[in-house]
Amino acid sequence: MKDVQSQRDDRNVYLQRVGIRHLSYPITVMDKTNGYQDTVAKINMYVDLPEHFRGTHMSRFVEVLNKYRLGIDPKLIKQMLEELRTKLKASTASVEIEFPYFVVKKAPVSGQKSFLSYTCRIEGQKTFEKYDFLVGVGVPILTLCPCSKEISERGAHNQRAVAWIHIRSKKLVWFEELIDYAEQAASAPVYTILKRPDEKYITERAYDNPRFVEDVAREIALKLNADERIFWYRVEVESFESIHAHNAYACVTKHKEE
Repeated sequence: MKDVQSQRDDRNVYLQRVGIRHLSYPITVMDKTNGYQDTVAKINMYVDLPEHFRGTHMSRFVEVLNKYRLGIDPKLIKQMLEELRTKLKASTASVEIEFPYFVVKKAPVSGQKSFLSYTCRIEGQKTFEKYDFLVGVGVPILTLCPCSKEISERGAHNQRAVAWIHIRSKKLVWFEELIDYAEQAASAPVYTILKRPDEKYITERAYDNPRFVEDVAREIALKLNADERIFWYRVEVESFESIHAHNAYACVTKHKEE
């Protein structure tokens, strides 16, 4: 059959990215406790397109993904992108993967176990000479306002927040480790199940550990600075304010080898 995508194009326009977006797809990712975990991801895959080709072969993205979806890790992502780049005769291939990642959490007093979902991201890009790999996780946390505590005769306003940590590293860093960095920096973690003794504990812990979003971002940054495996990071903390009509936000990015 006629290969329309490979027809010559004379408009002389180079496209940096062509591909597929928002593909919902089952994958298997590495799990620190259980080895591997099955989940469902939203996947974007791209290659560049030289100016002399009319289009790319979209079906080949999924064909390549089919081979690698059962073991998403840095080495396999690199192999997958190199195969995609070769098959589509591209200079650059890239992938963006976002998925829910479930961790069993024990309530702090009662010990009740339940699953808590974290949003994780994996991004990779491969050229002939270079491979770039980035991982990230969004961690729901609790923040209690230091200013509110200081100026109020009773109580202090608190709210749920999210801490996003993205890293580039020399060695494997588990999602669970990044989650722990964020939860330690917060006023308190959040849980799926809390009995009354747990709720009392979390309320009092948050009150004893007031945090601005700036505080949380800086505390996470200190932990990432001390982790020798990590050479680049971006930390973003957003608080869904309970008494304001806006959210509070803080961000820090650092390349530790500069």
